[in-house]
Amino acid sequence: MWTADKWEDYEVLDTGCGEKLERWGSYILVRPDPQVIWDTEYEHPAWKKVNGHYHRSAKGGGYWDMKDLPEEWMISYGSPEKGMKFHLKPFAFKHTGVFPEQAVNWEWCAERIKDRSDKQLKVLNLFAYTGGATVSAALAGAFVTHVDAAKGMVGWAKENAASSLVPSDRIRWIVDDCRKFVEREIRRGNRYDGIIMDPPSYGRGPKGEIWKIEEAVFPFIKTAAQLLSEDAEFFLINSYTTGLQPAVLSYMLNKAITTQRGGCVEAGEVGLPVSGSTLVLPCGACGRWYKG
Repeated sequence: MWTADKWEDYEVLDTGCGEKLERWGSYILVRPDPQVIWDTEYEHPAWKKVNGHYHRSAKGGGYWDMKDLPEEWMISYGSPEKGMKFHLKPFAFKHTGVFPEQAVNWEWCAERIKDRSDKQLKVLNLFAYTGGATVSAALAGAFVTHVDAAKGMVGWAKENAASSLVPSDRIRWIVDDCRKFVEREIRRGNRYDGIIMDPPSYGRGPKGEIWKIEEAVFPFIKTAAQLLSEDAEFFLINSYTTGLQPAVLSYMLNKAITTQRGGCVEAGEVGLPVSGSTLVLPCGACGRWYKG
């Protein structure tokens, strides 16, 4: 398992009874987690100092119970001077604007970008959300095209990029359906040295386009792979869908990319360490192709 263990502003403090106790900077949150099927003794003192608790509703969705939690605050990843800065906001569906386990993927992509000191890599980030991978790749030296169908998420990502002091000419911001954008880029003849995608299990595009990951993800991987340049460095896909195990991601990348251009594929779970224990909380799976 690839573990995001370099955070200072974030940590999982405890888990149990379907929930995880987290520290986000100075604030303590409790959020549901379907992987946490064990109990807890609630011995950690932070259970009694919670600033925000997300409760699921029996009718779907849920709501936040907040105490002394601001509408927005910031955390950092990396050095205080040159690290990444994220704006956090508790909003619907339990999210805060950052998936902290993705730091292992940010680091992996950044290393491959830095290794290519001979050129500025062009990187495409699809389903790019609030821009964690975008900001990391840009700070590593890439020129990044950031694509998400939600205008609000792209605006949020711009805030994170500005706070992280990313040069304004380093990122191209696109509000669009990812499938349609990829198809247009193929017709335009544009190519990328690295592709990152973090597709949702289910979603709708700006014009009502429906995305169901089990049906759409492999055809989309094959289509997006056409955008890889001749000298491409990497292709990364992350998934939170439990049905897409690492072996499935590995097979799809091998079939869609390795059989055509060689290279290497690795896949595994990504996770977060739980403080004061040996537990690493699983947070989905990731597949990585690289030219080797």
